[in-house]
This record gives sequence, C-alpha cells and structure tokens, in this order.
Amino acid sequence: MMITMPIQQARAAVRKGRRALIDLQLARRVKDIDAFLVSYPKSGRTWLRYLLSIYLAKVHAVPVKLDLQTTFEILPNFDLDRKRGLPVFTSSGDGSTLPLIAVSHRSYEQRFFAQKPIIMLVRDPRDVIVSAYFHQTQHKKRFSGTIPEFIVDHQFGIKSIIDYHNGWAAGLVNSPALVISYEDLSKNTEATVRQLLGFLKIPVHEEYLREAIAGAAFDRMKKVEKAKPIPGHAYNAENDDSSRVRKGKVGGYGDNLGADDILKIENMMRDGLTPAAVKLMAHSGYSV
Repeated sequence: MMITMPIQQARAAVRKGRRALIDLQLARRVKDIDAFLVSYPKSGRTWLRYLLSIYLAKVHAVPVKLDLQTTFEILPNFDLDRKRGLPVFTSSGDGSTLPLIAVSHRSYEQRFFAQKPIIMLVRDPRDVIVSAYFHQTQHKKRFSGTIPEFIVDHQFGIKSIIDYHNGWAAGLVNSPALVISYEDLSKNTEATVRQLLGFLKIPVHEEYLREAIAGAAFDRMKKVEKAKPIPGHAYNAENDDSSRVRKGKVGGYGDNLGADDILKIENMMRDGLTPAAVKLMAHSGYSV
C-alpha cells in the first residue's frame, strides 16, 4: 500500500527545492556583485536605497526617472525577482561602470557574503519591532495579534531580530564592512552618506549629493510612494500604517510600546545577543 505525503509537506518540499535552486543561481552571480547593502527588515533600507539610487543615477547618467519602482534598477534586491531583483539591474548611460550594490535582508551565509564589501544598516530594535508590527499587520497581513504578542512571536518578534544580528555580527569578520545606523543617517545624513561613498570608493559629487539628499527627504518619499507604490506588493499606500514610508521617527517606539513591552524587549535582547552583536547594535545607540 502506497503511503502518500500530506499535501502541506509536499508543498513545503517543493518550496524548499525551489529555494535551493534559486540560491544556487544566486551563488553563481555573486562574482558580479561589487558590494552588499544589508539590514534587518524595517531598519530604514528603503530610504537609504532611494537616496543612493538618486545619487548613482546622476553620477552615471542613468536614463531613468527615479521612483520607488525604478529604484530597484539601480540597487536591486539580491534575488531573481523580475521586478525588484538582479534581472532588473540597469547600465549607466555614460559608458562608465555603474556599481552593482545588491540589497538584502537575508541572514548571513558565507557562500554569498564572505569577502564582499558589506554595508550594514542597523536601527534601535524597539523602533524596528514597532515598524515590523505595522508592516506585518497592515502591509503583509501575516499577523493579527497585539504588539505584546508580536514581540514574543518566534517568526516575527524580538527573537528574529536577535538571531539575525547574532549571525551577522559573527559573519562580518569575514568581509570588509561598514556599519551605519538609521539614527546617524537621520541626524547626520550628509556625513553618513559621505562615509558610505568613501567606503565604496565612489567619488563625491557635491551637487548630486545635495540633490539626492533633498530628493529622498521623508515628505517627498511619501508622495513618491503614493504615486507609485513598491512593486510586487499588494497594499494601500494611502494608509500611513501600511505604507513603507510610515513615520521615519527616531525613538518613536514610545508611541506604541508600554513600559512592560519595553522591559520585555530589553530583557530578551540582553539574554539573547552575543557580545559581538551587542557591539553591532551599539551603533544605533541601543545598549543592553
């Protein structure tokens, strides 16, 4: 008598096989990548990507009108998505070489990231967890519980943040790396971007840098998102809590977290972070 695999297990096996095939293809393309921009989700990556896209498009005369859809043509995701991934990476318009800076939320894997220049963006985990909560409840519709429930959820909550940063803190020793924070990017935008460009050995063009910073200002980005939302996602860009450009406020977690929530986060971070990850998170001003 034949024993059939349950449908859910069969589907999981198919997904796993598909991911393995994609990862194999990605591993083959790592040689073409000049640098990676990595961060845990909801750490401010959309803002930094858009700002850098504007700058690089100007420097390399890329013939594209930048918005939150075409930004992926300049800084694509490290995947094979045909709207946001490596296949949409464009070329410069002046014959120069547009650097391929691949953007990723992936956990550290040596086969992808070792020896490649890494720009890592970190953010206060209390702000991250609030932004992630609205992202998963309003944007992705993957979670329907309360913020206290979200904090302790193994898939989306603080444990996920801890595991991600523990892995990257250990992995960064294998690569030339620059760690920047959302907090510094917010407070000292120009200085932080200059530091990033210097790390990548990209010349600073003063006029283009000013234009990129102004073009990626929070209010402008909100208007850009409402006009052309990020591709590949079904969400209401008119709803501030479901949009990618939500509040952008440093230290805004106090608007949504109670004292017990904050204490829970601090205890989990203190118990879970490795010493190397503690140093990594300290770039955001967060300490355990």
